[in-house]
Amino acid sequence: MEVQQLIKEQVTTNPVVLYMKGTPQAPMCGFSATAVQILQACNLPLFFSVDVLEEPAIRDGVKIFSDWPTVPQLYIRGEFIGGCDIMKEMYQSGELKALLEGIAAPD
Repeated sequence: MEVQQLIKEQVTTNPVVLYMKGTPQAPMCGFSATAVQILQACNLPLFFSVDVLEEPAIRDGVKIFSDWPTVPQLYIRGEFIGGCDIMKEMYQSGELKALLEGIAAPD
């Protein structure tokens, strides 16, 4: 499957997707760790994540897909939300928690 199609499928079939360095259990950079902590603080302990360090094609492809130069990248219900700084701002304003309301953790 072509990378852009794979990314589109991931973000449209999972309610919350975080492209990050490492895993939620073992983030490999401070920004990814912060992104995970923010989602957990929003009562979303489980979500679909992709370790871009293990998937170099996705690491490059997601930057093209979103037209955003850095990782982590958060998608909610198929919509690109932003990176760590935007997640922080949205968390502090309460906007992120509102966007995540009603989303159940994946099986």
